[in-house]
Amino acid sequence: MSLNTLSVDWLFGIIIVLTLLSAYFSSSETAMVALNRYRLRHLVKQKHEGATRANKLLQRPDRLLGVILIGNNLVNFLAASVATILGLRLFGDSGVVIAPVALTIFFLIFAEVGPKTIAAQRPEPIAFRSAYVLQPLLKILYPGVWFINSISNALVKPFVSKDADNANDGLTYDELRTVVTDGMRIRGRRQDMMVGILDLENVTVNDIMVPRSEILGIDVEDDIDETLAHLANSQHTRLPIYKDNYKSILGILHLRRLAKYVSTDSITKAEMLELSDEPYYVPEATPLHTQLFNFQKEKRRIALVVDEYGDVQGIVTLEDILEEIVGEFTTDFATHMNNIETLGGGEYIIDGSALLRDINRALEWSLPTDGPKTLNGLVLEHLETIPENHLCLAIDQYQMETTQLGDNLVKRVKISQRSDTSVAPPLPEEPSES
Repeated sequence: MSLNTLSVDWLFGIIIVLTLLSAYFSSSETAMVALNRYRLRHLVKQKHEGATRANKLLQRPDRLLGVILIGNNLVNFLAASVATILGLRLFGDSGVVIAPVALTIFFLIFAEVGPKTIAAQRPEPIAFRSAYVLQPLLKILYPGVWFINSISNALVKPFVSKDADNANDGLTYDELRTVVTDGMRIRGRRQDMMVGILDLENVTVNDIMVPRSEILGIDVEDDIDETLAHLANSQHTRLPIYKDNYKSILGILHLRRLAKYVSTDSITKAEMLELSDEPYYVPEATPLHTQLFNFQKEKRRIALVVDEYGDVQGIVTLEDILEEIVGEFTTDFATHMNNIETLGGGEYIIDGSALLRDINRALEWSLPTDGPKTLNGLVLEHLETIPENHLCLAIDQYQMETTQLGDNLVKRVKISQRSDTSVAPPLPEEPSES
């Protein structure tokens, strides 16, 4: 029995069946390509049968596309033949023109665009079920698939890199960060922690260290009673011991080691030095992820940060690095920053020595941190001079007014965030010195 002898109803039925088959091949192709490869690997590890089959097919994408396209093209060609016969039956000779146009529109809607759109939205259920059919179909059509792939692979070989598969299989740092921030269902603090880990290599110890001017330590030249009072009131468990200034660090004292002297009435400075550890120095440009590993390797929790000339610039601790990952250990960082005073109405009085990163973290601002580390440094860099009188200035969307100057420093600044950044306010005229 040939197609010419079939009734119009049978021909319409064949068209419907061929449309469904074409829709199956089209949706399978889109679903396989749209699968999330990392989720697919996870499901394979969970021994998901459909995922395992789909993953095996995707190991050779040329064969997968070969069997899908062979099946789809055979269906489409057969549908075109049936449509031509149907057109002749219904419209005579003009049906030769009408049938291809009508079939093209019909197939585009019901066998291409519609199925592919659904497959792109729900790739997993379609791809996993389709794998059960495509695997045996590949074995049946393997001679044809092999022949076609041999020719096509030879033609595309000059245009395909040998490392293309490996390059496409991994994620760069920026891509991984985008996945964590935008492509994951994890939100809240766990997401912030993952981003914090990724950002460790972009932050150096110089960015988070306690500056030298704020280091609290023990001067061996001080009176012993004054030193003991200082130790009793210290909020830190480890303190550097120095002589005269921080260029001469003698050791790092862990206050827990003084516990056995609590019952005694005295302790000498020599005994303190014997209880202290050797100073541990790190370069100021060390990335945080490297320093975290160094702390673990050296079994240290505190390090002195030095510049290229070997001068001590500050102190960094293991806790400082951990806070970059998990956030501040205090419940409200802003209220625990003594150098930020809230005035109300979005205005603050901030010490010039405050670190820009701490200000940004406390107030959820975005003061520039790619240059100076402190608010004083930011203001002086912007002015390019040391102010002799109080003045106002605008840096990005932040309005600043100096309120205390001295010792060649901007000691206190009143600052607020402006909502309209289109026009910066003019600087007021400096008062005369008369």
